[in-house]
Order: sequence, then C-alpha cells, then structure tokens
Amino acid sequence: MLALSCTACLIHAQAQELQILTEDWPPISFGNGSKAEGMAVDVVRAMQAHIGSNQPIQVVPWARGYKALLEEPNTLLFTVGRSEEREKLMVLLGPIAISTTSLYTRKGNAARLHGMGDEIQKLKVGAYRSSIFADTARKKGFQNIEQAPTPQIIANMLLAKRFDLWVEGSLVVSSVLKEIGHTADDVEKVKVLDSLELYLAFSSSTSAATLKVWEDALRWLKKEGHFSRIHQKWLPNEPPPMAVIRLDPPGRP
Repeated sequence: MLALSCTACLIHAQAQELQILTEDWPPISFGNGSKAEGMAVDVVRAMQAHIGSNQPIQVVPWARGYKALLEEPNTLLFTVGRSEEREKLMVLLGPIAISTTSLYTRKGNAARLHGMGDEIQKLKVGAYRSSIFADTARKKGFQNIEQAPTPQIIANMLLAKRFDLWVEGSLVVSSVLKEIGHTADDVEKVKVLDSLELYLAFSSSTSAATLKVWEDALRWLKKEGHFSRIHQKWLPNEPPPMAVIRLDPPGRP
C-alpha cells in the first residue's frame, strides 16, 4: 500500500510543493486527454502517494519544461537524460529507466548507410528539439542536425525522406511510430551512439528537505518492489534499474 507514513508526514510538512512537469514521450510519459500517463508518471504518482503530495503532473513541450527547470524554483521535470553538463545545472534523482541513444533510418536503408563509413557523419540527422539526443549526435560528430518540437514530427519527416537519420531513445521508438500510424518494422537501427540513464530532475535551488522527501520515497518504492512492478508493466523487456542515485550540482549546501 502506497500510504503516507507518520515519519514521511513530518518531513513533508517541512518540504515545499513542486511544480511537476513532464513531456509527451510515450511510453515513458504522455498526455491522454487531460491526464498524464506512462511509466515515469506512474513512478512519480506512487512517490507522491507515499509522501502525501497532490500536485498535478502537467504535460508540456520539452523545451518549455526544460526552461522552467533551469529558471523557476521548486520545479520537478521528468524524465531527464543524465549528462555531465546537466549534473552541473540541476539535481538528478534516479535512475528511473535506462535507454540507448541510437540512430534509425527507414527500413531497407541501413546497409547503404553502413557502407558510407565516416562519411555518414555528413548526413542530416533529425532530432527532438533541445533534447539530449541532439546533443549526443553532435558529440559523436554529426553537425547537420534538423530539429522539430516533437519526436512524432521528426519520425514523420524521416519516413517522408526529408533526411535519412533519426536520433532517438530506444525505449520510445515503437510508441512514437505507433502514434503516427506506423510500426517499429518501418525503421531499422543504424548505430548505437550511447547508453542513457533517465532521471527525475529538480531545479537547483530546491530545498534539502524537499529533496530528502523525494529521495526517501524513491528508495522506499524500489525497496518494497513497487518500482519493479511499474517498470515491468510498461517496459516488460527491460531490466529495472534498482540503484538510487542523487546527484547535486557543485556548490549546493
């Protein structure tokens, strides 16, 4: 039972309520009418139930949510891919899931692209705007990046032959394609660029009391088996990450 314990209640009384934001990135998180759903949404709601928080989860465009995380106090955004740059800008708590950042192309096109060798880096790559996937592609030598507000738009552009490469997280490719009327069989993987841990991210000024409440809730969720059941429901072929890691930016008291 995801009940609020007396100890958690006392700590929660000292904590701040958070603005809670997520993105449309199925099956990790997505909007279903006026309601947020998805694997990470279920995890956050279970944590809220444990600590006694009733704040709504808002589904917003990624760029807007990320801007709020960096500029507005008491903001929680999920899920956020871990990187060295982001560790300096926000508090990361997780991991919630582990994905890979990979390049995809239309079915039947991968062999030709593999034959290009290093010349493949000159090709245009489609990416979700302001995403870690665009950043990873650049770090791996791909400089011609075309971005759009949602992964669904980028997937449509790939299938319409606007470009030959789409960089995205492996956990969501099938769901993104399903949303636009296609299947995972319509694309094929060209190359894995990196492994990616996905976290809950808190604005850097979030109070120590608030962070402790959420960290303790995640530890409890993983220890009691609730996290594994949620992860299995949404990502049945992926092993759940059971460690709990909190990364504070330099200079936090």
